Amino acid sequence: MGQDQTKQQIEKGLNLYQSNQTEKALRVWMRVLEKSADPAGRFRVLGCLITAHAEMGRYKDMLKFAVVQTDTARELEDPDFLTESYLNLARSNEKLCEFQKTISYCKTCLNMQGTTVSLQLNGQVSLSMGNAFLGLSVFQKALECFEKALRYAHNNDDKMLECRVCCSLGNFYAQLKDYEKALFFPCKAAELVNDYGKGWSLKYRAMSQYHMAVAYRKLGRLADAMDCCEESMKIALQHGDRPLQALCLLCFADIHRSRKDIQTAFPRYDSSMSIMTEIGNRLGLIQVLLGVTKCWMIQKELDKALESIEKAQELAEGLGNKLGLLKLHCLCERIYRTKGQQRELRDHVVKFHECVEEMELYCGMCGESIGEKNNQLQALPCSHFFHLKCLQTNGTRGCPNCRRLSVKPGYV
Repeated sequence: MGQDQTKQQIEKGLNLYQSNQTEKALRVWMRVLEKSADPAGRFRVLGCLITAHAEMGRYKDMLKFAVVQTDTARELEDPDFLTESYLNLARSNEKLCEFQKTISYCKTCLNMQGTTVSLQLNGQVSLSMGNAFLGLSVFQKALECFEKALRYAHNNDDKMLECRVCCSLGNFYAQLKDYEKALFFPCKAAELVNDYGKGWSLKYRAMSQYHMAVAYRKLGRLADAMDCCEESMKIALQHGDRPLQALCLLCFADIHRSRKDIQTAFPRYDSSMSIMTEIGNRLGLIQVLLGVTKCWMIQKELDKALESIEKAQELAEGLGNKLGLLKLHCLCERIYRTKGQQRELRDHVVKFHECVEEMELYCGMCGESIGEKNNQLQALPCSHFFHLKCLQTNGTRGCPNCRRLSVKPGYV
């Protein structure tokens, strides 16, 4: 298959893919991969296969094609192709919750001295790295990466990237319980889709609606949460987007739990868990198990709650997800207090405070914890964050956290 024929077949596959004929598109692209002698064409078709498998939640296949693409890029000896292939390796590992590998591949991308194309990819690299740091609950570094990605998006006038970063920032602030910002950023993403997204995939609209649904639920606006989640789920079903379907089912379950409708929540959690297991989203599985635990606690089935916690703890420890571990220790604390088991209670109180210290989840001004309840936060240029009210009350001549870190232990 020559260069021109390769291009035609890739375009044919793209047209099929855009009209939701995914399996036909995959067959066309696989034929190109088998028969084309054009390395640049093979590189491009591998990019199409990586994107398609990512959206279907076939993350192991996505990683397999990313490895082949990296070999093709080395064969082409083109720094731009190599940067793009390493970004796809980073993304594949991010989806598989291999966050340390993601960070390593992202750093490789940023160290490559490519041309303009590589510089344009740096925003996507920063976003992927931010998502990985967030998965590890390294909040300051996650925020640094998201802000860097946002700067690249603005400098390159890349609205799609800006939309994706806004959704990640929504997730970031939802985890830290600044629900005002958790809603603001996906609303901003939805605005970008409305204003600029005519030619974009509907997945950007679905993504922003899902993150809005999460924030609305946290704010107790359950009807708004349900509307947004239903719209997101509708698009996810149309496009066969399994990862988003799993997240929407989790959100539906959480909404039902918030309404104390436990009997409706459980089947949604089960369906979400099934897809999360199938696609390998271990971070999502932790969230499902947290929801299931809270349902058992509402029903006062404390031993069943502890069983769910044990499964979630194993996953969180395997991933290095510190916030998940903190939440689990908090739930254990409540369970063992109810059971009157003082030794176990003390053990989880100690572990809870160790997690808070490790993640620096406290305000450097008032000393109170961050992420315990809904509070407005404000980040300084160094990406350390504080209660907004503390900054407004005290002002700052610099970051107290940075000042504290710069004092050598011998002088404390």
